[in-house]
Amino acid sequence: MQAGPKIALVGNPNCGKTSLFNVLTGLRQKVGNFPGVTVDRKAGQIALPDGKESTLIDLPGTYSLYPHAEDELVATSVLANRQDKDHPDLVVLVADATNLRRSLLLCTQVMDLGLPVILALNMADLLEKEGRSLNAKLLAKQLGIPVVVISALKGLGIQQLLTAVTQMPIAPKEPFFKVPAVFDPLLVPVIKKIDTASRYLGWLLLMRPENFRWLDSDPILSADGHHLLDDPEGLINNEMALRYDRINDIVDAVEQSPIHPINRISDRLDRVLLHPVGGYVVFVLLLGIIFQSIFAWASYPMDAIDAGFAWAGEGMKAIAPAGWLTDLLIDGAWSGLAGIVIFVPQIAMLFFFISLLEDSGYMSRVVFLMDRIVRPFGFSGKSVIPLIGGMACAVPSVMMARTIPNRTERLITIMVTPLMSCSARIPVYVLLISMFVPEEYIWGFISLQGLVMAGMYFLGFFMALIVAWVIKTVSKYKSGGIFVTELPIYRLPRMRNTLLTMFHKSRTFVVEAGKIIIVISIVLWFLKVYGPASKMQAIDGKYAPQIELAVGDSLKTVLSDQMAAEKLQVSYAGMLGHAMEPVIRPLGFDWKIGIALLSSFAAREVFVGTMATLYGAGEAAADDEEGKFGGLRARMKAEVYPETGLPVYTTPVAFSLLVFYAFAMQCMSTLAVVKRETGSWKMTLVMLVYMTGLAYGASLLVYQFFS
Repeated sequence: MQAGPKIALVGNPNCGKTSLFNVLTGLRQKVGNFPGVTVDRKAGQIALPDGKESTLIDLPGTYSLYPHAEDELVATSVLANRQDKDHPDLVVLVADATNLRRSLLLCTQVMDLGLPVILALNMADLLEKEGRSLNAKLLAKQLGIPVVVISALKGLGIQQLLTAVTQMPIAPKEPFFKVPAVFDPLLVPVIKKIDTASRYLGWLLLMRPENFRWLDSDPILSADGHHLLDDPEGLINNEMALRYDRINDIVDAVEQSPIHPINRISDRLDRVLLHPVGGYVVFVLLLGIIFQSIFAWASYPMDAIDAGFAWAGEGMKAIAPAGWLTDLLIDGAWSGLAGIVIFVPQIAMLFFFISLLEDSGYMSRVVFLMDRIVRPFGFSGKSVIPLIGGMACAVPSVMMARTIPNRTERLITIMVTPLMSCSARIPVYVLLISMFVPEEYIWGFISLQGLVMAGMYFLGFFMALIVAWVIKTVSKYKSGGIFVTELPIYRLPRMRNTLLTMFHKSRTFVVEAGKIIIVISIVLWFLKVYGPASKMQAIDGKYAPQIELAVGDSLKTVLSDQMAAEKLQVSYAGMLGHAMEPVIRPLGFDWKIGIALLSSFAAREVFVGTMATLYGAGEAAADDEEGKFGGLRARMKAEVYPETGLPVYTTPVAFSLLVFYAFAMQCMSTLAVVKRETGSWKMTLVMLVYMTGLAYGASLLVYQFFS
């Protein structure tokens, strides 16, 4: 199939650009990353009416070509840099027809770059509900570019848009904003240096040279006449005023407002959802629904995935030849992959709800509500969503932090989000709390164990605020005094767009973070399985005859668990555990807990499985008459130090371990995604060190205090 023009999809945030992209490309999409930044690039193939196939690139939303955030800078860079592989032949600028003035600012700037532009008036159908209308033909005449009326949500006008693309319009001949000739002493050398016919592109470089990273801008700006640029912000403001003067005239000519204004649904909803009291009540109720899905509903597909991987692993073991390679592939790589995929239901459900809230327009209200509460700690309202999501899983929540425009605030949010107690900590909390917190009720209905569990979540949130304040103070970061966010009108979400968002976010996690996770899983497998040959052979010689002569599967299982526990003790992981013991003994931990700490670096919930192996509490013992973890609890409580006969596990040890897991970075999935989002091993290591140090110090204080 012959290749058509390369098309860039450009528009303001919340204009329906992504919905249009999904409608045009369907599942024929791919997600990548722009070099040097942490902003997703989405590209897809579309079939044109003339039989050609074009690449459609969805650029991050931006309000103008004077960007304030990394994602906005990406859009400017791709449109301005002709050497960029994604530089388009044609721009489809998606405009929110209900807010045409704002959209036309970006549209006229792109036109002045000398690029062919098609204006897609999205959500024009909503104008009728508001008693308004637009004269698209007159608008096209005023701008000198094709204008197509569409509704991405309903799929209207899509064929007309594709036909306009096929006809391949030419770039506007006259600039919308004429750069004053007084700047020619600076402008002419610049446009000659960058080899462009666009005076406006040279103007952009003069105003904001820091945005043109691919150019060596210093020699470009060495011409005479720098006195003209004493106040670039003033020049930019003057340009915006001149543009809006013309834009206002155009909008007044093409838009007809209603004679009798109607009471918009958005205004009525905001009276409740932005109420100083009612707004927070609704938000808490919505959070309850979201966490119910993540903690409860996601458990069913997660259990199915776990069982499916276990079944497939056993099947592969049955047909594969015995040997170390089979064990490596199944117990190492396959188990590592299972540890990745099992998080997909949580990630998918979280992004399902987040997408619904974003598409409906409610997420902007949440940002607005929470800004005042978190601002003293170095956050703004945009940081709230990743923090809340961290209570389910830190991995997608760290990914969501990319929407925060300010780089320092974004880094602060990423650095503290893993302190929020995620669902992976639940097995550890349940095991330890059920061991040492009595099953008592306050006032007959408030569970003491439940209060301790809630306290662990509060502890994580409180510490996240404290650490954020410390980072803010040390870095001398001062958040802006004014927070501005857009409050779009409420709309029904497009389910197709929501499902595609779920799919792509889940795939990104599995593919990107999975590469690192599998490698570490294989390393951990080697450490746990292998040790000095003489010691391993001695253990085999001790248990092999007993297992062979054992009568009944139950006895064989017990002997196998005991053999596994002894092998683990003398393995390289066991040796590391013994080597760690002098360091962790002040926390109340023995070498077995050291092994569990090491193993659970792959994922926090691995702690329980490691304990079950160490204490010979296999599947048969894990759910006995004492309930979930019952057999394991009994064995752990019975554990004593050989030299003293004192119990290993006491209430101070349990709470010390609880606090350690509340603060420690025991999740390589999170580290992998932090590396991906920050693009820095330094920041990743800083997170690992500070969280480990915080966990150690807090655990030490708790153990020494209660002892």
